[in-house]
This record gives sequence, C-alpha cells and structure tokens, in this order.
Amino acid sequence: MSETNNTFKKAPKRKAAKGKSVSVSPEMRQAYADLIRERAEKQEAYGRHLPQDETRRR
Repeated sequence: MSETNNTFKKAPKRKAAKGKSVSVSPEMRQAYADLIRERAEKQEAYGRHLPQDETRRR
C-alpha cells in the first residue's frame, strides 16, 4: 500500500483517429442532397401540424 500516489494518475491522451474519406459520384452527391432536403421538408410539415405550446390548464 505504499504506492498509493500512482492509483489516480490521469491516463495519457490518445491521438485522434484519422477519418476516412470517401469519393462519390456527382449523381450520388445530388441524390444525397435531395434526400436531406426531403427529410427536412417532411420534418417541417410534421412540426407545422403539431399543437402550439399553450399554457397548461388544470
């Protein structure tokens, strides 16, 4: 129990892993952009029909 000062030492920081880069065709890039836009439009339309935040009545 004489080595208690090594118990709570900080671990050394790790190097960040390099991200992978993927090359896609312009058609795939456009299709992905369209998908993102459609999803955003659906989310907006869904949010438009939700009831507005009202004061809670008891």
